[in-house]
Amino acid sequence: MRDSAYSLREQRKRETSRALTDAARRLTTERGFAGFTIEELCAEVGVSRRTFFNYFESKENAVFGFTTIDSRQEALEEEFTAQDGDLLDDFLQLTIRRFELFNPVEDAPALFAVIEQEPRLLKAAFEQLAKNERRDMGLILRRIPDAADAELRAEVIVHTVGALVRMSMDQLLHHQSPEPFSDLITRRLDLARSLYAPSQKDH
Repeated sequence: MRDSAYSLREQRKRETSRALTDAARRLTTERGFAGFTIEELCAEVGVSRRTFFNYFESKENAVFGFTTIDSRQEALEEEFTAQDGDLLDDFLQLTIRRFELFNPVEDAPALFAVIEQEPRLLKAAFEQLAKNERRDMGLILRRIPDAADAELRAEVIVHTVGALVRMSMDQLLHHQSPEPFSDLITRRLDLARSLYAPSQKDH
């Protein structure tokens, strides 16, 4: 019973978060980003300003759908830090599972429309992406706190997988690839490994 009540509460949170993002994007398209306040956005959805900040750090984040960490994402991240398999493979699986939770492909048309109208929002998007990357580096450092060059390893893993994500997203968004994201990114990682693996001639 308690688990059922918790699940319902989490579902309501996600619905409220989604409603705020949808309204923020619509208002941005209709009025421009400076054309509405957080209070007006809250009134559209029927929540308080305090509730808004339980979900988003800023109006920009509401437009992009960058919520405070979702409990499902937290669970995935804690699972990742507790694993002891291949670090790169485990981080790739974390990335895939996050994608399956939030599927940014579905949001892409609305985001493109907002950015086309308000190009300056790109700065806020890049700042949030950089913050997410720093968070991921922290997760990796929890796995390898005593490793040589631990911070550099974390940086390389995060940026390598980030590049593979962008390549895979390009296939999905601009080339209408029928392959699922998980296959696209896994195949690219496998290819990268083969390119950087020691050549047989070196043995």
